[in-house]
Amino acid sequence: MMKTLSLKLDDSVFEETEKVVAELNIARNRYINEALNLYNQFNKRQALKKKLAKESKLVAQSSLEILDEFEKLADEI
Repeated sequence: MMKTLSLKLDDSVFEETEKVVAELNIARNRYINEALNLYNQFNKRQALKKKLAKESKLVAQSSLEILDEFEKLADEI
């Protein structure tokens, strides 16, 4: 199923888009759908990257404490 969307574009963006779709010989609608899909994927990855960095910082201290404990055990052997 598809949704109808009214869209306002800057003149320069529209003109550039028209050139690209003409070169690629694809429908403007298909081009915009593909572009939005790629941009959505990009933003999901950026959000995941941010989340992983935050979670990594949360476990960093406990990881260092565990490493320290292992080093102590190794020194005792």
